[in-house]
Amino acid sequence: MNHDPVNHDPVTRDPLPVLLRRVDPDVPLPAYEHPGDAGADLRTTEVCELAPGERAVLPTGVSIALPEGYAAFVHPRSGLAARCGVALVNAPGTVDAGYRGEIKVIVVNLDPRESVRFERFDRIAQLVVQQVERVRFREVAELPDSARAEGGFGSTGGHAAVGDESGASGRIADGGPAGGNRYASVVSDREGQ
Repeated sequence: MNHDPVNHDPVTRDPLPVLLRRVDPDVPLPAYEHPGDAGADLRTTEVCELAPGERAVLPTGVSIALPEGYAAFVHPRSGLAARCGVALVNAPGTVDAGYRGEIKVIVVNLDPRESVRFERFDRIAQLVVQQVERVRFREVAELPDSARAEGGFGSTGGHAAVGDESGASGRIADGGPAGGNRYASVVSDREGQ
């Protein structure tokens, strides 16, 4: 007899139809690398090399038309972040339902020593499409109470740098200066590692 209250049956829904136009006729369509992935890979259509600290706006070669009530969010790729120090300046970037232009990705090289090079059709970001609520703001004199109240950045703790537990707040922890990837380049990410 199974007493597990969690339903393990997969939720099956038809994929949301999204119209897509290729701005670059040769760019691969955004695709999910693995079953269950939330983000579809976006690729760059331009070769670009970023020195440490540099940023660039990279085109993806695609534009989309989302249904009303949806938005797409451009998220970083964890492999690029871990191996190369590549981040997105405005992560996540928002693609509104009414936007019809080419999706572009603002990348930055945060590695303090190594340049990073992107080749044509390298995967640079992932696109997550979500349903979003439209709200009507109603001004009130007071907001209802909550357990957190006005606690802001760092108010929930959970890290040695927040509070006085380690005395390391505001400086680099033991082990030397931060930064540097000591890894290869985008090539390993290109190969799906």
